[in-house]
Parts: sequence; C-alpha cells; structure tokens
Amino acid sequence: MPHRPINLITSVSRRRFLQGTVAGIAGLPAWLHGWRPLMAAPAKKDEPSGQMTWAIHVTIAPVWFDPAETPGIITPFMFLYALHDAMLKPMPDNPMAPSLATKWSENEDGLSYDFELRQGVKFHNGDPFTAEDVEFSFERFKGAGAGELKKKVKTVEVVSPHHVRFHLYEPWPDFMTFYGTPATGAGWITPKKLYPQGG
Repeated sequence: MPHRPINLITSVSRRRFLQGTVAGIAGLPAWLHGWRPLMAAPAKKDEPSGQMTWAIHVTIAPVWFDPAETPGIITPFMFLYALHDAMLKPMPDNPMAPSLATKWSENEDGLSYDFELRQGVKFHNGDPFTAEDVEFSFERFKGAGAGELKKKVKTVEVVSPHHVRFHLYEPWPDFMTFYGTPATGAGWITPKKLYPQGG
C-alpha cells in the first residue's frame, strides 16, 4: 500500500508570524538594524557607442521593419520597439504608456481625439518629430486593421507642430484600442521627409 506524503507545512496565524518576525529582528546585531538594501546607481548619460548583436528566433520578413505594413501578428513588434517609436505603446507597467504623445484626450461627443506630442525628439535621420509625421504615418498605414481605421477616421488635423487631432465620422469606443495597442501598427511613427527621398 503506497504511503501518502506528509504535509510538513503547518498553519500559522498572522499574529504568530508577526511575533516571530519581530522577535527575529530584535535578535539581530545592532549594526544590522539600520541596514538598507543597496540602491542601483543611476544610468550614465553617455552617448551611445559600440555595437549590439541581436539574435532573432524566427525567420525575419522584411515587411516587419515598416510600421505601415504591420500584419495582424505580434512578432513584428519586436522590430518596431527596436527601430521606431509609437504615439503610445504597451510597456511593462502600463498597457497604453505615453511615448511620442505625452497625453491624449477624447472629446465629450466622442468624435475627436487630441494628442499632445513630445518636444525635442529627433528621428534617426536627424529630422525633428512633428504632428505632420503623425498625419503622414496614419495616411500611409495599410497593415492589419487599416480598413477599419480608415472607415472610422474622417481626418487627421495638424493643430500645431506638437498637437494633432483625429476626427471620427461617428463615436467609436475602439479607436484607442486600434491606434494605441498591438491590435495594429497604426500608431507607430516614421519621418515624413524620409519617404519622398526614397527612404
């Protein structure tokens, strides 16, 4: 007859646990009472240098390098995060973290969305990031979900170099899901001036 394992864990009340913890701390040497864990040193703000080698576990499709072509799978986003930036994007602590857009709001009637853009940002080719790049990137987007987005978004208005407004035909609660999450690559921005020159 097989033996059943013995459960060595016993039930401990919260009060009993805290009493044991306090007793343990009280018994520590005096020099440990003021102990604090080491804090990480702030990162140095040196210019980027050197070379980074990146190993990819899949066969790379060239279309994954261009946000305008993003298909309906998650794999291209490893390249988008490495090569480009988005208006907002999922990050470990926030599913819609501000990035190129510092803040955004929906109009009360649900017919427009305003985005305030980060200032002082430059693309890899040295061009400054502006609202015109946001408008251009949206107009050129033809990846997954493009049909639905173009059907719902009436116009993209450049209010100022650092303010852009999306006008909808009718209220659409899923706009931010389509624009600001990996549901599509529509919110990833490329420089307008780069493409007429052949990219």
